This record gives sequence, structure tokens and C-alpha cells, in this order.
Amino acid sequence: MQKIKSVLIKMIVVLVLVAVLVGVVQFYPYIFAKTIQGEVMGVRYLTENVAIVTSSDPKAQPSTKVFSFSVGIKDRKTGQIITASSEDRQWGIVKEGQCATVKFFPYPPWKLDKDGTYFNARLEKLYESCEGLVEE
Repeated sequence: MQKIKSVLIKMIVVLVLVAVLVGVVQFYPYIFAKTIQGEVMGVRYLTENVAIVTSSDPKAQPSTKVFSFSVGIKDRKTGQIITASSEDRQWGIVKEGQCATVKFFPYPPWKLDKDGTYFNARLEKLYESCEGLVEE
């Protein structure tokens, strides 16, 4: 009886560790997201040199790649310019020189060719300028 209880406890511990590991792998970008406040150094609308084919289906949604942006924000604390790509349509209104609070989502370190870079930039707040703003 004691041996069965010991084995059962070990199995539960292993299952919990596996669940935590799967959670970290699955949600790595959200767990390690970085929020930056700073001046917008550049926002570029990216268009591919391909034709956009529409569907006759009224429920069909356009590809999210149609709304791709390249974003660069100068961190107020470090002065580093952090860049990312984004499919967030809110970037369409942002202009260089404005101030923004942005959440950057990193590629996981096991994607060795993209380690240390960001695949998404979520615009959280937008201001006309950075003067007089309290750092968050």
C-alpha cells in the first residue's frame, strides 16, 4: 500500500511538471512580453508584390497579411530602438514622433534564427508627444 502511494505521488509530480513545461512552451510570448513606452521612430505599412484575390463568399475574411506593419519604438528608459512586425490595424493611424505604450511579444529562444527579436507589437496607448508623461 505504501509503495502504491509513493508511485502515485511521483506520477502526479511528473504530470504537474509536464503541464507547467507545456504551458511555458505554449505561452512563452505572453509570459515574457515586454511593455515599452517611448517615441515612435517609424511605422511602415508592408505590402507584398502579389495580387489580392477576393472571394465571392460574403463571410470570407481578408488575409491578416494584408494589414502588416513594421514598427520601431525608442525606449524612454534605455534609448534602445526596439523593432517588431505587427498585424494590428491600430498601427495605421500612428505617426513618427508620437509617443506610445507598446507590448512586444518575443520569439521563443528555441527558434534560434529569431531569438531575441519580436514577432508582434500591440499598441496599448498613444499620445501626441512624450513630454510630461510619467513612465509606467
